[in-house]
Amino acid sequence: MKAPDFSLPNQDGKEIKLQDFKEKWVILYFYPKDDTPGCTLEARAFTEYLKEFEKLNAKIIGISADNEKSHCKFIKKHNLKINLLSDIKKEIIKKYGAWGKKNLYGKKFEGIIRSTFLINPNRELVYSWKKVKAEGHIEEVLNRLKKQ
Repeated sequence: MKAPDFSLPNQDGKEIKLQDFKEKWVILYFYPKDDTPGCTLEARAFTEYLKEFEKLNAKIIGISADNEKSHCKFIKKHNLKINLLSDIKKEIIKKYGAWGKKNLYGKKFEGIIRSTFLINPNRELVYSWKKVKAEGHIEEVLNRLKKQ
């Protein structure tokens, strides 16, 4: 299945498109909110393992509904080395099925469902993880990529 294309601004306001990563694997992950515990754990782990992913010809891209200014603060505060894209209208989030009903402490609401997608150099979705728990997830993604 072809991965839905996207064109969104990163933390620096530069438009980033899926097609920018020709001949590369893309790890595209959706997360609820900058600088929250699970999202921070996930972003810091992706940064920690960035060189491992790069050795496997892969790029890491995070997407949330936060704006560019929020992404800049988040990146600076935690010394992140990955691109974070802003999908304020939630269009791409919804295209990838990362938007839906959530339940937090008995309260039901709609929001971003932590999800990760492995996209091959032909722009095909190879694997997806839904309702991700941040702890240990990055190692799981890295191991899956190594098997490709």
